[in-house]
Amino acid sequence: MNVLVILGHQRQGSFCDAIAKTALSVLQRAGHRTVFHDLYAERFDPILPHEQIAKNAEIPPEIRRHCEELASADGYVIVHPNWWGQPPAILKGWVDRVFRQGVAYDISAEGVVGYLKGKRALVITTSNTPREDELRLYGDPLENLWKNCIFGFCGLEDFRRRNLESIVMSSPEQRAEWLKEVEELVGEMFPSG
Repeated sequence: MNVLVILGHQRQGSFCDAIAKTALSVLQRAGHRTVFHDLYAERFDPILPHEQIAKNAEIPPEIRRHCEELASADGYVIVHPNWWGQPPAILKGWVDRVFRQGVAYDISAEGVVGYLKGKRALVITTSNTPREDELRLYGDPLENLWKNCIFGFCGLEDFRRRNLESIVMSSPEQRAEWLKEVEELVGEMFPSG
């Protein structure tokens, strides 16, 4: 399988960074081809200029390459912290620029046509808010965003998300356990073929 791994965290060496590297390691050991983007390290430009919104707009080569990687991948692993119930702006900008009409979906007289049908996605998020408080106060906005508003809209149905919390209150032992869980989740979603 071809698996696209996207990291949206501003600090190398963060726990999100460890999650992404763990996922990459599991995928590569299973024999999958991987493409990895650390959006902050690469200084990805999240701003979508108006003239690039249209389906057939001229887009920069870097964005075209990201679009091709999205379209050719069989699966996706996305890792990021929960910031105000959303991904960091750089990751939201990546979605805006790369999940383009004509690449991830299209609109026809019959409605939306999702081009990611038959693919799979694993989104792993981190947060500091205890899970019970998050659900009680806000529901789970990231679950809805990734599962329904982004991947579901684009036709992808094989979706899983795991939120790891509370990062700020976790011990090194807890983080080690979470990384083992990440190994298991990635292995289940993307078994060796």
